[in-house]
Amino acid sequence: MSYQPLLLNFEEAAELRTALGTDSLLGKALARDIEKTDAYMAEVGIEVPGHGEGGGYEHNRHKQNYIHIDLAGRLFLITEDQKYRDYIVDMLTAYANVYPTLESNTSRDTNPPGKIFHQTLNENMWMLYASCAYSCIYHTLSDAQKSHIETDLFKQMIDLFVVTYGHDFDIVHNHGLWAVAAVGICGYAINDQESVDKALYGLKLDKVSGGFLAQLDQLFSPDGYYMEGPYYHRFSLRPIYLFAEAIERRQPELKIYEFNDSVIQTTSYAVFKTAFPDGTLPALNDSSKTISINDEGVIMATSVCYHRYEQSETLLGMANHQQDVWVHIAGKTLSDDVAKADNIKPFTWGSLYVTDGPKGEKGGVSILRHRDQNDDDTMALIWFGQHGSDHQYHSALDHGHYDGLHLSVFNRGHEVLHDYGFGRWVNVEPKFGGRYIPENKSYCKQTVAHNTVVVDQKTQNNFNTALAESKFGSKHFFNVQDENFQGMSGRISGYYEGIDMQRSVILADIEEFEKPLVIDVYRILADAEHQYDLPMHYSGQIIRTDFDYQVESTLKPLGEDNGYQHLWNVGSGKVEGSSLVSWLHDNSYYSLITSANSESEVIFARTGANDRDFNLRSEPAFIFRQSGANHVFASVLETHGYFNESIEASVGARGLVESVTVIGTNDVATVVELKTTTGNSYNFAICNLDEAQQDATHSVEFEGRTFTWNGAFAQV
Repeated sequence: MSYQPLLLNFEEAAELRTALGTDSLLGKALARDIEKTDAYMAEVGIEVPGHGEGGGYEHNRHKQNYIHIDLAGRLFLITEDQKYRDYIVDMLTAYANVYPTLESNTSRDTNPPGKIFHQTLNENMWMLYASCAYSCIYHTLSDAQKSHIETDLFKQMIDLFVVTYGHDFDIVHNHGLWAVAAVGICGYAINDQESVDKALYGLKLDKVSGGFLAQLDQLFSPDGYYMEGPYYHRFSLRPIYLFAEAIERRQPELKIYEFNDSVIQTTSYAVFKTAFPDGTLPALNDSSKTISINDEGVIMATSVCYHRYEQSETLLGMANHQQDVWVHIAGKTLSDDVAKADNIKPFTWGSLYVTDGPKGEKGGVSILRHRDQNDDDTMALIWFGQHGSDHQYHSALDHGHYDGLHLSVFNRGHEVLHDYGFGRWVNVEPKFGGRYIPENKSYCKQTVAHNTVVVDQKTQNNFNTALAESKFGSKHFFNVQDENFQGMSGRISGYYEGIDMQRSVILADIEEFEKPLVIDVYRILADAEHQYDLPMHYSGQIIRTDFDYQVESTLKPLGEDNGYQHLWNVGSGKVEGSSLVSWLHDNSYYSLITSANSESEVIFARTGANDRDFNLRSEPAFIFRQSGANHVFASVLETHGYFNESIEASVGARGLVESVTVIGTNDVATVVELKTTTGNSYNFAICNLDEAQQDATHSVEFEGRTFTWNGAFAQV
């Protein structure tokens, strides 16, 4: 068979050509790519800069070079415009002219340097995309041009990755995925099957110790979840799909899309399913607050899953939300069907539990979702998986955070209770070179930065990675009785010595309330007395409380370490019975009502203390502080009302929930009571027995009242 480009053969390119000038998703993507590539070619031309800081001018120029020659390659095949071919030839020739003479760049972390970038990860990405571009013009090149580009550029890059840095090549890690995909795609592009085999099967060619198949077999849980969290998971989708498409075209007998029970689909869906209703991905471990399903890898995955696996309404909804498709034959399939659809509903994956760990044995992520008649989605998430690092790889790349039982809540178009995410200014060179800032360790990874209980102002697992890697949570229950009454619960043990924790969340759509209530019951069992802090991070403006508080005239940090040194003590108040804090975020009011004992305190805090470089975002939080041995925090988040400043409208600024009380708790169950301003009361029971014992009839007596129900939780 004659040489065909790797990702888009000549026949497919002709099909995509028909979308030029149309207003379809593919037509718009092509117009965007043409405009962007033409502008870059005209403005920059051919420039091969020297070494530079991560995020600096040189780094970005090398990055933009590979992005645009990749775009130019597909545009050459689709438009047949010679200028794109000539641009790629000139760019690859310019790099081939200098690459053999380049010294190694300077590494800024434990990832080894490349010749053009400060870390090999970026060099892998450069070679991968440059190889895709090369395959698009291969058939137009003379033997002399091929020899120069392959000998002085691509073969030297392959040697750098599989020989010089061979000790890293077989690491099963998201960086390892980029390495094997880059070498494999380059091997296909230059007809070097020996390098392809190393990329597929590992340097030992055993399919186990390394290589793409080992990566697919070992990186993900049975449900497809990746331990580092959605941010790094979505980053892994690009090399997976680029290499998989090349494999499917050059070695279809491998049936890569069917490999390991179609793991490529399973792991893609694991990313899709964690997304908030607005498309952003939850901040689990080191994560950006802005990465969403509009990420390039997720767009690729959406298109290919639709093209190769299933033509579902949910994937159509994702594409309609993304308003984008991959410029590829898979993207055309999806684009055509979006254009033909009459009414595409907003995407939703429903409520689900996703396991973590290679065998699904290390906890996971539970998500409850509810959609109302106006297609507004409420989502609550708790995380209790394994520590999100791969310690066999470079320890400085530990992306794990130390918290278990973190809670995030989303509704009315935004995250209501949220996680800080990572401390990093990506590619902003003046901010610590665009790398992870020191505050990522001193604040973002600390437990107080998450919506989970902090004991004695210390971080879970003593901020010790080896200890954290030995710990993981477990599912206590996950049950969707119906869309209007759903529950999830997780447990962690020994994250603090001598302390067990269980967090149960019920999403209850009750007729009296505008939106589903988020009922949060956090149970702590301890062998001694401790101080317990439950922080809740939010956005917006405080509207009212039902307790008196004092505002500090002089700001001081809340503590000296474990993240507290970065929190200003803005104010505080003593509370009894329960405490109510209400705030306004965009057009919606929220009230959080939390049970309290006689020695309780609510602290108003804000990030920014001891932050001399202004690295941290200034964001508010409440901290509910209580002391004791065994303890239960019972909270209810109520969404209510509407605010529109432009028309001076405010409706329902006061919520209906008045108080929350823990009626009682023991080994069998915890019962909490909600009282409303309308005189109603609602009781909810959470079963505390192990999962195997929950599917039965339970009965407890507290304060002379008997509560009886069936199952893991109930309204009683």
